[in-house]
Amino acid sequence: MRPFFAPIPARRLLAASAAAVVPTLMAAGCGASPSASSGGSSSSATINAVAAENEYANVIEQIGGRYVKVTAIESNPNTDPHTFEASPSVAQAVSDASLLVENGVGYDTYMEKIEAASPSSSRKVINVQKLLGLPESTPNPHLWYKPDTMPAVARALVGDLSALDPAHAAYFQENARRFEGSLKPWYAAIAQFKAAHPDTPVATSEPVGDYMLEAAGTRNMTPFSMQADIMNGTDPAPQDVTLQNSLFSGHEVKVFVHNQQVTDSLTESFAAAARREGIPVVGVYETMPTPGYDYQSWMLAEVRALERAVGQGVSTEKL
Repeated sequence: MRPFFAPIPARRLLAASAAAVVPTLMAAGCGASPSASSGGSSSSATINAVAAENEYANVIEQIGGRYVKVTAIESNPNTDPHTFEASPSVAQAVSDASLLVENGVGYDTYMEKIEAASPSSSRKVINVQKLLGLPESTPNPHLWYKPDTMPAVARALVGDLSALDPAHAAYFQENARRFEGSLKPWYAAIAQFKAAHPDTPVATSEPVGDYMLEAAGTRNMTPFSMQADIMNGTDPAPQDVTLQNSLFSGHEVKVFVHNQQVTDSLTESFAAAARREGIPVVGVYETMPTPGYDYQSWMLAEVRALERAVGQGVSTEKL
């Protein structure tokens, strides 16, 4: 049983109103390749693609370019993706798509339910968890922070887009090559941070950025049990809360990495404690901040924020 998909209690404070819990479908428009939603297609037909989260939609757009029309279901940074419920319009959009990308690991189960309710033998589905060979019991579902995730997604997209539109296979391959090359500054920043600040102790509120923190060679001092409890919207054990607070009061960590997408009184108290003790706070997100970012610039901005926090003591609470 995956413990982190329990309903989030009402005590979790969302910056959006209740009406925004099911956000309006939004076309992804931040890709480095020409935007599919801009009407610039030179083909007689475009591939209708849907991604559960806008970071995956952005990568679809970068690989598919002018031959795809991409819709991101979850784009609102002020809602909790763990509690998202699909509306009829979302179900219709997913049912009508020729290509779907979903995170898996129980993070966006509504996608699988819609797919099962409207089966199609011609529909291409990329489940990122399965693509990476991860088990259902994977404790951290925030796979887009893994440095090896999006190159694998890009390669899978080339295969599926080429099957749907064989005439433009070379175009998709070239876009994927360009995309993978554009990730090099992110990888270099991770490696530079790891070399400059080995074994840096950090505290976190949730495991949102944990894969990136691990790649950067940090040492997460927050018990994962508490990270998971906060992610699930359940009350952490008192001893975990005490330990977390002692990390700040004892100056045992160099930075507090905080999920800015959904907060509650407990996580805000941790952020306040970090600020009070002069420990910089770095915000991380579950959907790509827009406008102004594509996937690779978002990830690079997060590592640079981590570098500023540890190297200069500067907070970047929001991108």
